[in-house]
Amino acid sequence: MVMMGIRIACFVAMAVVTPYGWYTFVFAAGAIFLPYLAVIVANVGQDAEVSAAVNPERMIEAAPSAPVAPAAEAPNVIRITETPRLEQPRDDRS
Repeated sequence: MVMMGIRIACFVAMAVVTPYGWYTFVFAAGAIFLPYLAVIVANVGQDAEVSAAVNPERMIEAAPSAPVAPAAEAPNVIRITETPRLEQPRDDRS
């Protein structure tokens, strides 16, 4: 948040401070590169806490398995099969 405030101040100083000179380019560089630095600083702070990996399979309680239904009680299944082509494709290249 502080870096973004400095960036806004750089934008304002770049436009307001006259006569324009070498310091205008310093303000422009601050306005351009401060967002990049803010992202780098924010991402480095996230690495401070190292957490240990936990195997997720050990955390899940196994539910009792349901008995397998016989084939007669299985739900209806629609099967789609292709039939062989009955006629040859036409050749339109003539």
